[in-house]
Amino acid sequence: MSADERYMSRCLLLAAKALGKVAPNPMVGAVLVHDGRIISEGYHRKFGGAHAEVDCLDAVADADRHLIPSSTLYVSLEPCTHHGKTPPCTDRIIRERIPEVVVSCRDPFPQVDGKGLEQLRDAGVIVRFGALESQAEWLNRRFFTFHRKKRPYVILKWAQTADGMIAGPGKERASISNPMSSLKVHWWREAEQAIMVGTDTVGQDDPMLTVRSGRSGVDPVRVVIDRYLRLPLTRRIFHPGASVVVFNTLREDHAGHLRYCRVDDEKDLLPAILDRMYGLNLQSVLVEGGVVLLESFLRLDAWDEIRRITATDKRIPGGYPGPLLPEGLKGDAAMIEKDKIEIFTHE
Repeated sequence: MSADERYMSRCLLLAAKALGKVAPNPMVGAVLVHDGRIISEGYHRKFGGAHAEVDCLDAVADADRHLIPSSTLYVSLEPCTHHGKTPPCTDRIIRERIPEVVVSCRDPFPQVDGKGLEQLRDAGVIVRFGALESQAEWLNRRFFTFHRKKRPYVILKWAQTADGMIAGPGKERASISNPMSSLKVHWWREAEQAIMVGTDTVGQDDPMLTVRSGRSGVDPVRVVIDRYLRLPLTRRIFHPGASVVVFNTLREDHAGHLRYCRVDDEKDLLPAILDRMYGLNLQSVLVEGGVVLLESFLRLDAWDEIRRITATDKRIPGGYPGPLLPEGLKGDAAMIEKDKIEIFTHE
């Protein structure tokens, strides 16, 4: 591994600390290096807070501040050039007279996309580009998908028994995942901006869709598809706490923590729903069911990851079957006790 890759790897490790905390912003890490020594490091810690470059520069010890004009700044994403919730990072880099910046990948956000690199070069800063680019894009795959495809990053998730069942006969609710796998699901929820279910899941399972099991993360926005607003507001998903977005064909308004989003009454609402979610700045969504909703995403080929939990020690004779994977998928698998966790990514 080269020195550039080693320092950029540290940037990515720092950036990953903010998973689930900065969306819809990207996760970004930065390190400042002088003569082979990291003199400071930082990352974008929370939405609305200092960006990675500023966090890093603010953390330089007083004894090392005189080294900044002869140091190299490594940053995992192109520095921003626009005023958002914070000032442009490029201005701070130029003001600190940093002579060289190494960037892993360009920012696809239209207000930045190449402009940060150009501004730095115009100011006489040496800019090198591309160290661990693919790893940096993977870390921020939600952010890149959102801006490139104009829709949220879609993760389909379900748990099934060894014989492929996700519920008992007649869709009766069944406990499938073991406690450790259930904890992992809460980690997954914590990482995404939104979590989605269909009408049947709310009606039959009455889920809360919150981050629990000892996790302290922020609850994702709860998204419900209720075409004709048939679900009673006594269902737990509608209880105060996290915001709730209800996609339907009848109503467009706010009611406290509930937001009703009307979409045209078409046979398949998903394209319109994904478009509205993009407009709501929801960068990622974990789709937890039910089967009809999951299969709709699969049928439209509108997904980025599939996460399937299979309880290898459980069977439900006469149970309700789960979705079928698209043919030819290859993924990674791991065991959590007797649960097999498989993750497939869309090519």
